[in-house]
Amino acid sequence: MNRLVLSATLVERAVLRYTPAGLPALDLSLQHESEVSEDGVPRKVSMEIKAVGIGAVTRALLALELGAAGLYGGFITSTRNKRGLLFHITSVDPAA
Repeated sequence: MNRLVLSATLVERAVLRYTPAGLPALDLSLQHESEVSEDGVPRKVSMEIKAVGIGAVTRALLALELGAAGLYGGFITSTRNKRGLLFHITSVDPAA
């Protein structure tokens, strides 16, 4: 199963674009910081991840202000050039 749920802050949002199929698409960058336990030892985690929302979810993503925290759900895939990962957002809960 390929499912990611990430608590993150919206740090960058590109201009709304459209896919060749005519669907709205929005490129984003999300920042995550937390503390997790790894083998019983606390570890600070900080990362920025590139993301995209396609279709109806773009309305919710456009409504968020930069710096807004939320709970983002979706899946991971490789980028077009296969040199990285891209988080495809399928749901967002800005209240989380």
